[in-house]
Parts: sequence; structure tokens; C-alpha cells
Amino acid sequence: MTKGSITKNLILFAIPLFFGQLLQQLYNVVDSVVVGNVLGKEALAAVSTTGSLIFLMVGFINGLFMGNSVIIGKRYGAGDNDGVKIAAHTGIAFAIVMGLVMTVWGYFFTPTLLKWMGTPADVMPSSVLYFKIYFLGGLGNILYSACCGVFQAMGDSKRPLYYLIVSTVLNTVLDITFVKFMGLGIGGAALATVIAQFVSAVLAFVKLTMVDGPHRIYLRQLRMDRVTLAKELRIGFPTGIQNSVIAIGNVVVQSNINAFGSVAMAGCGSYFKLEGFVFLPITCMCMALTTFVSQNLGAGEVKRVKKGAVIGSAIGVSCAEVIGFIVFAFAPILLRMFSSEAEVIAIGTTQARTESLFYCLLALSHCLAGIYRGAGKTTVPMIVMLSSWCLLRITYITIIVHIIPVINVIFWAYPLTWSVSSIVFIIYYFKGKWLNIGTN
Repeated sequence: MTKGSITKNLILFAIPLFFGQLLQQLYNVVDSVVVGNVLGKEALAAVSTTGSLIFLMVGFINGLFMGNSVIIGKRYGAGDNDGVKIAAHTGIAFAIVMGLVMTVWGYFFTPTLLKWMGTPADVMPSSVLYFKIYFLGGLGNILYSACCGVFQAMGDSKRPLYYLIVSTVLNTVLDITFVKFMGLGIGGAALATVIAQFVSAVLAFVKLTMVDGPHRIYLRQLRMDRVTLAKELRIGFPTGIQNSVIAIGNVVVQSNINAFGSVAMAGCGSYFKLEGFVFLPITCMCMALTTFVSQNLGAGEVKRVKKGAVIGSAIGVSCAEVIGFIVFAFAPILLRMFSSEAEVIAIGTTQARTESLFYCLLALSHCLAGIYRGAGKTTVPMIVMLSSWCLLRITYITIIVHIIPVINVIFWAYPLTWSVSSIVFIIYYFKGKWLNIGTN
């Protein structure tokens, strides 16, 4: 990432990430497709209502590992192989510990969390069952993410894709087998996901123990270096807090959606699944920019960082807006993947057509946030996104829904808050001191 064409490097790095993220979305959406079409809208609503809670847990832990990826990228760019080795072992050891913590916490606090969200009584038993089983795979989920972070920090975005292909196919086969043919219901869908998560984690971890390079993992050396861990947490903690608090904001949003009934829950849940595919180019370019910035700052290539920031952001924004027009035009057709019920499709289509033409703003915010994280400036994205995507969004919805009690009010919260975060990020780009040269 420190030499050659910037555009080519970013695109070639982002393409495997795109397919990997695409598979990850397919991996996540299979449950909704199978459950929605085999078990009906109540079961689909149960799966949908767990989405924000899952992101709450996973988003915080994955945010923490952003610090590990930035440090590895900077040390690799600076040629510090010993530093890369220490950071890789520290990150993986930390992932194992946090994966176990997430599993236990998620399993036992599930009923309480769902009650706080105001989950309707008719879907509560199914939601609890799905969520508890899902979090039994917490270790696999976190370990896989940590391993992928190591590969990507080293500029390798292909290997995680290969393992994800295997686990996605496995998840699909097991989902159909458990739910449709064995009659295991919503619990079968969650069990299929857990098994697939552990398979991907094992494949990625085993490969890390076999690669040639400073990021190779040795079982006997798996321990957390306190100095390195402190640096990782200093960079990653703001992102983890950002993800979790935004997820809490999404829980509040989901609670307001729940108040409109199971049809609204299913319709919005279907749209959010579709939205996951829409955001793939944005997410991938954001990840590519983070790696690009961290490696080039480690190598002292400041001019290259600035040029890459502009190119990467332009690519992300352009892709997002093209996809936004596609979603606007074909929303009813796309939403039929998740449900064949007219009421569900109608609500999902309304949300899609309210938000889709503003995807360019979401892309700009994500790309700029990725640039700042690569520079180690994770506190700024945290503050901006918490204030706009959480506090402003919750305040807007809480006040306006009481005045105008229609679900469309909730949908407009997203374009509004994307606009605010984009404006603030642009100001910081030109006014802030976000460039940070060093190896951490």
C-alpha cells in the first residue's frame, strides 16, 4: 500500500473485502430469508429485533480491535517486524478473552436487554431463544474478526474471503437443513450461524499459525503485552464506545419501530438487511482507507496519505450514490427476498425510498472516519458519530414521533444525521490536525 498507483492499490485491496463483506451479509441474511419464508412474519420479526443488540455487543469488541489493526499497519509500514509480532499475538490473545466474555454476558443478559427494547410479547420467546443461541458463538465471531484484522493490516484482504466462502456455504446449507427439513425452528437458524462462525474462526486462526511473516502466530507465545495492549485500547476504545453507543441509539430506534407492531418490525428488519448489502462498497473503502493511511503514515508518506484520502473518498461516495438510485428504483423487488407479504414490503419500500438517495452522505462520513482512524485519531469519529448518529437521532425521534406518530418520521432521522456528521467531518479535514506520523 506504500508504493505504486494509489487508485489501483485501494481498489485491489477493497475488492476482496467487498466479496468478503458480501458473503458476510449473505451469511447474516440467510437466517432472515429462511425464517421469513418458512416460519412467517412473527419469526422474521424475532430475528430482526435482535439485530441492534447483536451489533451492540459485536460492534464494541470489533471497535477495540481497530487499534490492533492500526498499530500493526503502522509498524509494518515502518519495517518494525518485532513490533508487528508482538501486536499480532497481543490482539489474538485479547480476542480470545473478550470472545469468552461476550458469550457469557450476551447469553445471560438476553431477556433483560429485549425487555428494555420493548420487544412485543408475541415475539419475545423466539427472540430470546435466537439471541441466546447466537451468542454461544461469540468466541468464534470475535476471533474471526481479530484474525481478519491482522491479515488486512498486513495488506492481505484475500485470505479472509476464502474462509468466509466456506462458512457462508455451510451456514446456508445448515440453515435450510435445520429449519426447513429438521423443523428446529428459529433455534435451528441460530445454531447454523454459530457452527459457521466457529468454522471461519478456526480456518483463519490456523492459517495465521502457518503464514510466513512477522504476523505469524505461535501458540506458546500467545500473551498480551501490556504496553502494546494499552496502545491498542487507546486507539480502539473510542471506536468500540462509538459502535456500542450508536448501537444503543439503534436500540432506541428499534424500540420506536416496535411500537408500530410486528408488521413494521418485519418491514424495517427486511430493509435493514437490504441496507447491509448497500453499505458494502462504503464499508470496504473505509477499511481500505484505514489500512492505507496507517501503513503510509508508518512509512512517513504524508503527501501520499492526503492524495489517497481524496481518491478513496471519491470512490466510496460515487459507488454509494449509484447503488442508492438502484435501491430507490427496485426496492419492492429486492425486499421480496425477505418476505412475500404486501404490508411488510410496503413499509420496507417506504424506508428504502426515504433514505437511499442520501447514501452519498453516509459514504462520505464513513470514508473520512476511516481515514482518521488510520491516523490514530479515533476520538474524533467517536465524538462526531455519538453526537450526530446517537444523541441527535434519539432526540429527533423521541420528540417528533410524539408530535407526528407515523413511522416515516423515524426513517427521516437517518438522512438528517448523515448530513450533520458529513459537514463536521469535512470541517475537521481542513481545520484539524489529523495527520499523525509514527509507529505507535
